[in-house]
Amino acid sequence: MFTVFTLLADWFTYQLLGLPAAGKLADAVHFFVEDVTKIYALLAVMIYAIALLRASLNVERVRDFLAGKKRGLGYLLGSSFGAITPFCSCSSIPVFLGFTSAGIPVGITMAFLLTSPLINEVAVLLLMGLLGWQFTVFYVVVGMAVGILGGWFLDTIHAERWLQSFAAKALARATQNNASTTVPVEARKLTLQERHTFAKAEALDIFSRVWKWVIVGVGLGAALHGFIPDGWLAQHLAAGQWWSVPAAVVLGIPLYSNATGVIPVMESLITNGLPVGTTLAFSMSTVAASFPEFILLKQVMQWRLLATVFALLLVSFTLVGWLFNIISIYL
Repeated sequence: MFTVFTLLADWFTYQLLGLPAAGKLADAVHFFVEDVTKIYALLAVMIYAIALLRASLNVERVRDFLAGKKRGLGYLLGSSFGAITPFCSCSSIPVFLGFTSAGIPVGITMAFLLTSPLINEVAVLLLMGLLGWQFTVFYVVVGMAVGILGGWFLDTIHAERWLQSFAAKALARATQNNASTTVPVEARKLTLQERHTFAKAEALDIFSRVWKWVIVGVGLGAALHGFIPDGWLAQHLAAGQWWSVPAAVVLGIPLYSNATGVIPVMESLITNGLPVGTTLAFSMSTVAASFPEFILLKQVMQWRLLATVFALLLVSFTLVGWLFNIISIYL
């Protein structure tokens, strides 16, 4: 997946700049180039595609289904969609924006956003080879539960009131269109050129708001990427004290990786004696609660919602770590 971005990063880092492949600076530059180009491509393609879909299909029927009496099923579907899409936390945000613009309830959208970086098919296969199928199945169940319960909680507290103004207006406009008897402009039978014009304008508007924050967010992750000394985590957190799990969660926040890329790190940590639950807590924090992700999310969320999501994730990952440390004795 994303081979073209890896090749581009290889060329830029090792050929154009001539950096040595084994150096930390080369790792940071490679990480930055690969992730920025990948996220930019996803921003352009996903926002355009979702806007084109909105202009072509009756999204209101989907919204009715997700926002109606089957809200619990909506959380499950949102989380399931997140589990089968190969997006990291930062590249999930364009889909989040598209869902919000289409009027999908915030809780269901967040169920997708919370689950997507934690689970994908490649990570599941790698995790199965590392920990076995019992741990892997349990991890998938727990990862989806984090998304479902998180989405339910955010809907319960009416988190949509804490979206940034442009996202809140898009959600309110879509919801109002859904409640009215008139057919919204996006749902009418438009020509192909009209659909393209609408989708292009939507993509350009959102891209213009967030492109610089992609550079800031991924740049922060790249600056920290690979600079933790080898063996440091295992050396300080391997004893299994109760505080080692929340400490691992906090240590994972400044870093950034996707679910596939973090598996080799997990293998190294477990091999060096770090408990399974502590390793998972660190990895989940790195994947789904990193500074780069929250810098991007700040563009669509007010501080109050951002802090709520942040606290929700940290508590969830800590509980998951403690739980896995307990059950590892029996699995």
